[in-house]
Amino acid sequence: MSQKKRKPGRPKLPKGEAMGKIVPVRFAAGSIKAVEAAAKANNQTVSQWVRSTIDAALGV
Repeated sequence: MSQKKRKPGRPKLPKGEAMGKIVPVRFAAGSIKAVEAAAKANNQTVSQWVRSTIDAALGV
């Protein structure tokens, strides 16, 4: 019985199914508070709010 050992962690996603590229962004303290408040007001996470706001600004 020779079973292949599995690697730890989640299996890699097929090509094209990953969310995309991670872009680190730094916000000023006042700005992040406003972003967090806006995200909460829209029942979104900060990441969801940032993505949707940027998409809207770009017309995507």
